[in-house]
Amino acid sequence: MKKILLLILTSFVLFSCEKEKKVVSQEVNFLVEDVISTDRQDMFINHAKDYRWFETCMRLNNFLDEENDGSLAEVVNVFQAITNSGEGFDTKVYKFQHFSNGVNVTDSISGFWVEDFPLDNEPIKITYREAYDKLMATNCVKPHSRYVTLRKQVGPKSCNAQYIFGNLKMQVYVDAVTGEVSEVNPAFGEKTLNGAFLWVKKDSVNLSKPLGEWP
Repeated sequence: MKKILLLILTSFVLFSCEKEKKVVSQEVNFLVEDVISTDRQDMFINHAKDYRWFETCMRLNNFLDEENDGSLAEVVNVFQAITNSGEGFDTKVYKFQHFSNGVNVTDSISGFWVEDFPLDNEPIKITYREAYDKLMATNCVKPHSRYVTLRKQVGPKSCNAQYIFGNLKMQVYVDAVTGEVSEVNPAFGEKTLNGAFLWVKKDSVNLSKPLGEWP
């Protein structure tokens, strides 16, 4: 069943062919928290309490391991909602894309969003900028990537939502509540008694969604 759901989600990349695609050009406020708030308000207006917020994905202008100031080229919010199709109820995934050139794109597709817990009621005390600053202040190796995702991944261990900087090859996690920086996925990994990291499973699941192939 899990594989079937994931196959459904692979069609997410075909959003450009969706009839419901809506493109709006306007000035974008790239204060991430404002973008999230605006998109959540849109979902609430159209779906009341029948929606869930699952991820916020961000693409930086420059690579994390090169000179950069944390500025963003794109912000994407992912939601899921129950809709009335006229013949019954349907579940759809909604993607709100905001580009630095002022273009906003809203897409939807029938299906389920898996591998993440909803963020609706999760405490998010650390902003994107604070998470970025905490990452850059550490002496850990920075991923050669321009991407960060705010999510709470489903896993065997309970943890807070995380800002995940990186790609499929390397990730660094910043706790969205405590600000703790770690090279271990807290949903799957833990430290041994001697302080070394024990990998239970690397976070190699669907970091590409919904932005496509991540560098």
